[in-house]
Amino acid sequence: MDQTVFKPLEFVRQRTINAVKDLSDKTLDTVPKGFNNNIRWNLGHVYVVQERFAFQTTGETVQIPENYLRLFSPGTKPADWNEQVPTLEELLKALEEQAQRIQETFQNRLDEQVKKPFTTGSGLTLNTVGELLTFSLYHEGMHFQTISLLKRFSE
Repeated sequence: MDQTVFKPLEFVRQRTINAVKDLSDKTLDTVPKGFNNNIRWNLGHVYVVQERFAFQTTGETVQIPENYLRLFSPGTKPADWNEQVPTLEELLKALEEQAQRIQETFQNRLDEQVKKPFTTGSGLTLNTVGELLTFSLYHEGMHFQTISLLKRFSE
């Protein structure tokens, strides 16, 4: 597989970071009417899911703080939080470092079969590193759009 997936991954990640880097905690933590989650949750969720897509499925070292799993895994929501959440700075640092680790780890490995294929909720089975990373563009893009909507309703 062509290595060009890394350029869009970096682009999408930078768009996500730039969209939130100057937001207040109030904006990050507002859950507008009609939504289940806030911007902080979306950022942490993108990190957790990308970590699982890229590293867990390939048997590489996963770098997910224990509290991130409780806070940001699929099915979680801020209304259920009862512990300290990471700061915006912590989330942005994790997201930036993750993008670098992905490229460093998977350069020239995009055709590699993952240890456990991942099947999306709509039935698409992803078997290779490249397929998972390409799908992660869609996933982060969906959450980028949600972040954009949350900003509009929270500011």
